Parts: sequence; structure tokens; C-alpha cells
Amino acid sequence: MSGTSGTPVTAVVVRLKLSLLRNGLRQSGGRRAAYVASAVVALVFAALQLIGLIALRGHAHADALVVLLAAVLGLGWAVMPLFFPGGDETLDPTRLVMLPLRPRPLVRALLAASLVGIGPLFTLLMLVGSVIAVAHGAAAYAVSVVAVVLALLLCVALARAVAAANIRLLTSRRGRDLAVLSGLVIAVGAQVVNFGAQRLGSAGLGQLDPAADVLRWVPPAAAVGAVHAVSDEAYGQAAAQLLLCVAALVALVRVWARSLERLMTAPDGSTLHAAEPDGRARDASRGASHGWERLLPAGRTGTVMGRSLRYIWRDPKTKAAWVTSLAIGVIVPVFNAVQGTGSVYFACFAAGMLGIQMYNQFGQDTSAFWMVAMTISGARDAYVELRGRALALLVVTLPYAALVTVLTTALLGTWERLPEVLGLSFALLGAMLGTGAWTSARFPYSIPQEGHKNVVPGQVGLAWMSIFGGMVAAALLCAPVIVLTVWLHAGPGADAYGWLLLPAGLVYGAALTLLGLRLAAPRTAARLPEILSAVSKG
Repeated sequence: MSGTSGTPVTAVVVRLKLSLLRNGLRQSGGRRAAYVASAVVALVFAALQLIGLIALRGHAHADALVVLLAAVLGLGWAVMPLFFPGGDETLDPTRLVMLPLRPRPLVRALLAASLVGIGPLFTLLMLVGSVIAVAHGAAAYAVSVVAVVLALLLCVALARAVAAANIRLLTSRRGRDLAVLSGLVIAVGAQVVNFGAQRLGSAGLGQLDPAADVLRWVPPAAAVGAVHAVSDEAYGQAAAQLLLCVAALVALVRVWARSLERLMTAPDGSTLHAAEPDGRARDASRGASHGWERLLPAGRTGTVMGRSLRYIWRDPKTKAAWVTSLAIGVIVPVFNAVQGTGSVYFACFAAGMLGIQMYNQFGQDTSAFWMVAMTISGARDAYVELRGRALALLVVTLPYAALVTVLTTALLGTWERLPEVLGLSFALLGAMLGTGAWTSARFPYSIPQEGHKNVVPGQVGLAWMSIFGGMVAAALLCAPVIVLTVWLHAGPGADAYGWLLLPAGLVYGAALTLLGLRLAAPRTAARLPEILSAVSKG
């Protein structure tokens, strides 16, 4: 199909993709520098991996590694549109809905456009290194060309099909919320890769053989498996694996084409639902979402707690910060415990990561803080405001810190240390809540609502002083509990009296929280104009 000027649609869409990339880089010098830096890092990493894969030629288990690598690449392309929907503007086909385009030419054009970018080039280098690692003989090298093309097309078609099938979700608020989980996926994935690399380094690549035997029949890994099969002169197996990849590609393209046709001809169901005159469904969902507020205390404390908990659930930046803290808080102690290199005291990391959320409490309000400031007439109102925010954090942090501590203790089998570690966690959490309340009043800063930055330009120093200064102060405030723990372990009564650290840490942490709130309240009431000015810059 051609456009009105006789230009093929594929060429137009590819040029459109290049224009989107070029215009995006022209928006700001920072974005251009970030793109260039990320491209350089990705290509350098891909080049190093290419060299490493080539060096695997002749290794007894090289085929298992490259088959698994191809499967991981396919999985990455499948989940990429779900967690990074804004990474490629052409992933949203609804932007082309007003153009007179048929699904089949549009599929060819978008598939060609998908091959433009750093991601496809990175994938291509990985696939080339994989087939070189297992190809032996002229026939294997000839099949390698077909295998690389098939695997690359399968990856991009998989991403397109997933994006087209979920585009209504990805462009909604829930889709943006789903993107917040990308930090969790990256953090967990990095730890899994680290753990797997350590296991392979100690036990060898032979552990991959059982998984590779299954995955070599799953596209796109089957394409790389076909190259290894030809090297072993198993031509029937290689033909079956290539045919399986071709069938998977055809199926993906058909599913993608049907999704495109449905998107370009069917009305948006979410819009129709919103236009319904009967709002009973919305009222019911609203009532259900607010039912938990009946469990909160009466008065201003409950109102502040409800508002803070809604920020955690609805505000994208606040939700991203919480998801990251929750993920890292459990990943560090648990993965170290699984690897056998951790300590039960690493469980305190969960309390530390969640305690950070108390810092810069007013920054998440942005310019809307003026409504809060209008309700504060003195130190008492400021104290109740800060207390409600601290209690909202405790609703999540207290059980979570306890859960991570119990889980870490169970993995290490050191149940006798559970009371003291819980005491240390509660003391650290209380210290961070207290110092967080004080730094929120003394060093407030604005959190921009757009973009990926968490601090507006010019306030980076305030953010560093608030977070890291508060963390150091919290660690120093926990010194008495730490000294008591060391003293008990130095003496003969560690097992007999270690349980005393649990109530001691709980009481000490509560006292630090109350002290911090008391000290922060008058400063907050006296600095309302300064706080409003600082948090309104975003």
C-alpha cells in the first residue's frame, strides 16, 4: 500500500520513528546527554557480551547458555511495553487511528519501525554472539543468518503484540501505575542475575542444561537452538525448531493485526463507561475505596492519615518511592540470606528504607500545601499534622519491617536473634520518624510532578542534607540500643537476656518518634511561609 504521494507506508513510518527520536533529543540538553550516555553504556555492554559469547566457542555447555540468553531476551521484549509504555511513542497505534491505513500494511510498517533504535541493535549483537558461540560448519553459519533474523523479528513482534493488546490499559492511570513497578522488576531482576551468576561461577554452566533442554523448543530460543542442532548434524531437529519459530512469528503477527483492527474500528470502552448517565458503578467503587477510612481515628489525626495513605496509593512519585523502598528493603536481607552471605541484622535495612519516607513530608504536597498551612494555627495543630503522617507510615512500615525480620531470621535459622533484631529495627524506625519530622520542617524541598527527577534544580543540596543528614542522625540516636546489644553479646547473658532488646527497642523508638514530633511541631508552625515557598517550586 502506498500513500497519496506514492511513498510506501513502511518508509514513511520509519522516517516518522527517526523524526520522533530526533525531535525528542532536541527538547533539552539533559535529555540528549542522557540518551547518548545510555546508548553508549548499552552498546559497550553489548560489545563486551559479544566478545564473551564468541570466547565461549567450543565450551561444552555454551549451547545451554545462549539458548537461555535468547529466552531472556524474548521475555524482556514481552514485558518491556508493560513497564515502559512511554519508551517508544510508536508503540501506541491509536495515534494513527485517523489515518486511512489498513492493518496489514500498517503491521509491516510498524514492524520495520520497531527495528530502529538501541534496543534492536543491542538484541542483534546478543543474537549474533549467541549463534557464533554454537555455529560450527558452513551449514550452521548459513542457518545462523536465518535464525538471527527470525529471533529478532520474534522479539519485536512480541513487544508489538503485547503493546497492542494492552494499549488501553497502558495509556490509562492504571497503566502509569504499572510502570511504577519497573523499579521493582529491575531491582529483583538484578539480584536474580547476581545470584544466578554466583551459582554458575561456583557450580559451572552444566546447571543450565535441564532448563535449556526445554527452552530450545520455545521461540525465540528455538532459533538459536536450531543453529546448535545443525552443528550437531541434527538437521531434522533444526528444521522443526525453525518451523516452530516461523509459526510463532505468523501467529504473533496475526494477533497483532487483529488487535490493530479492533483498536482502529472499535470505540474506547472506558470512554463509553465514563459517559454512562448511571454513575452507580463509580459510586460503588468510590465507597469501596473509602471503606477503610472508617478504621482510622476520629478528628484531624484520621483525616491526615487517610490523606497520606491516599498519596501512597495515587500519587505517581510517592508510589514510585514506596515501591522502590519496599523492594530494596526486602531484596537486600533476603537475597543475602539465600546466598548464605548475609546476617540477620541486615533485616534492619527494611526499617531504614521505609523510614526514609518520613523525610520531606511536605514536599509531596507541592503547592497544595497551602491548604494544609491554612489549617495550622499553632504548634498543637502542627504536632497533630505530623503525628497523623507518622502514624500513616507506621501502618505500613511496622508490620513490613517485622515481616522482613522474621523472614530473614527463618532463612538463616537464627531464631534466638529474632527479639533483638526486631528491637533494633523498631528503634531505627522510630529514630528515622523523629528525625524525618524535624528535617521535613527544616529542609523542605519540592518534588516535580513531571519527568523522572525527584528534586527540582537548585534544591539538590537541601535534599541531600535532609535525607543523608537525617539518616546519620538516626543512626547516632540508635547508638544506645546498639551498645546494649554489643554489651549483651560480650557477656554470658546474651541468650538469657537478649529478648529484653525487643521491648527496649520498641519503647526507645516510640520515645524518639514522640521527641522528634515535639521538636518539629513549633518549627513547622513558625516556618509555614518558608515551607510553602520551598515545596511550590516544582
